[in-house]
Amino acid sequence: MDFASRIVTWQRSHGRHDLPWQASRDPYRIWLSEIMLQQTQVTTVIPYYTRFLDRFPTLASLAAAEQADVMPYWAGLGYYARARNLHRCAQQIVRDWGGAFPPDAGAIATLPGIGRSTAAAIAAFAYGHAVPIMDGNVKRVFTRHFGIAGDPGKREVENRLWALAQAQLGAGAVDMPAYTQGLMDLGATLCTRTRPVCSLCPVAASCVANLEGRQAELPTPKPRRAIPERSTALLILQYQDRLLLEHRPAPGIWGGLWSLPEFDPQATPQAACEARGATPLAVMKLAAFAHTFTHFRLHIQPWAVTLAEPLPDADGLQWADASTAARMALPAPIRKLVDGWHATGALAQV
Repeated sequence: MDFASRIVTWQRSHGRHDLPWQASRDPYRIWLSEIMLQQTQVTTVIPYYTRFLDRFPTLASLAAAEQADVMPYWAGLGYYARARNLHRCAQQIVRDWGGAFPPDAGAIATLPGIGRSTAAAIAAFAYGHAVPIMDGNVKRVFTRHFGIAGDPGKREVENRLWALAQAQLGAGAVDMPAYTQGLMDLGATLCTRTRPVCSLCPVAASCVANLEGRQAELPTPKPRRAIPERSTALLILQYQDRLLLEHRPAPGIWGGLWSLPEFDPQATPQAACEARGATPLAVMKLAAFAHTFTHFRLHIQPWAVTLAEPLPDADGLQWADASTAARMALPAPIRKLVDGWHATGALAQV
């Protein structure tokens, strides 16, 4: 039995079959799941996926929405460019493809936010097309099974992996949904980054890493780089039972979301308030914390400021009480600050 057949047989008996997107061959639902699963765990994705589809059950409904309506359903999931691209992509499909998903992986890959592997996954699951995928989990399976050394993020190594992936499809007589899901399941459940369970692996008998005891060295680790450190300060401007929230421009960190007003940490909160035309009654320094993004770590110093009167309404600014804030798209660390303030009212007596 060849590599692909062993993966298919294993997936049918031992793979995952209860994920909410597996019951559909609708490319919209498959696409949504694939985008949400990028850099995000399945257990985190499932409630977001369900909630998103409740609000936007079809591609047409997503395309017709305003981006501001979309972002609250992504808030907390991270990597917010995915949501912006998702919305742009839906609009482009309506405009250029008559509202129907493109018919093959090559065309799908031309859409915003969809790379080669994601396009192939959509085509394999939705249409049964014999096109290989190569996400992070699958790279790990292939580097170990075929003994491919070198950083899999390097072009020459990645090209070799793509060629091997294509070769496993042979003449194309493969159950592509089962094979594609099987590779994903294998990487997620058995061929894990640490402590792989080789004794249960369907391709262990031909796996170079298993036969040579090289599981720990494959895939070749990327050289460790120091994570850049950045700092910022936030104003928690409070008036009665409301906080001032500010809409962040896209692209950029938390682009398209609502956040707390930001200022240079070298400045004083009093100066930051005065620059906005606000006069503080009282100022309190809160506990600083850090939030790690993909490429850097952000150190955040929040300041709670009580105002005698609210700033006037303006584009990109909104005073929000607890119920209003709950409906707005806030980044996860900002959500914790805002919800914590509304829940305790601890700063109301400053």
